[in-house]
Amino acid sequence: MPDSTTLQSQYAAQIQSDLDSNVTDREQIAAQITALQEQLSVLENNHALLTTMQQALGDTDTAAPAPGKTAKSTKGAKAAKKTAEASAQRVPQARTAPKSAARTPKKQAQPAARTRATGGPTLRELVAAHLAKSGEPRSAAEITEGLTAAHPDRNIANTVVRNTLENLVAKGQAQRTRQNRSVFYTSPDGATAHASAGAADTEAKKEADAVTPVATA
Repeated sequence: MPDSTTLQSQYAAQIQSDLDSNVTDREQIAAQITALQEQLSVLENNHALLTTMQQALGDTDTAAPAPGKTAKSTKGAKAAKKTAEASAQRVPQARTAPKSAARTPKKQAQPAARTRATGGPTLRELVAAHLAKSGEPRSAAEITEGLTAAHPDRNIANTVVRNTLENLVAKGQAQRTRQNRSVFYTSPDGATAHASAGAADTEAKKEADAVTPVATA
């Protein structure tokens, strides 16, 4: 029995302490509520007074909003802003033009100098005409130099001229001769004339040797 009495007294003391704390908290909160109500009443009175003064000045269109509506309008503005940003992010970006349309054919990117003008002579025609005009054996480098000087608007390569000359030789439109390690090209008519001139020079030399008297001792 002494133990149970001690336990009851402890519970009673604890409960009394909790009740005292509860009463103290209630009094403090009630005091705070009373102070807040007084502040709210003052603010409402001030709002009514300011509204009346504003109406008296005739500016009724810009009347101050009632308490509580300002916070709601601010929240509404923020919500509208978030909605607009979300909508802007969902709008798909404009599609760019296809890559194939932006690509230009490689053939069109080649220099214009490599293509002959419409109606102009081909390189084969130029080489054949140069051989016929020169009338004497010419190397591929000499022909390339002469064609470049005569046609500065065209890009004439030595290797292309040499291939063209070999094609002319294969078709019988030019002749090839070799002197030591050098190769020379002539037109068929030019080669014949050059050979005839060489033979004439040889005959004239023989005749001159035959006419010259032999000196006697």
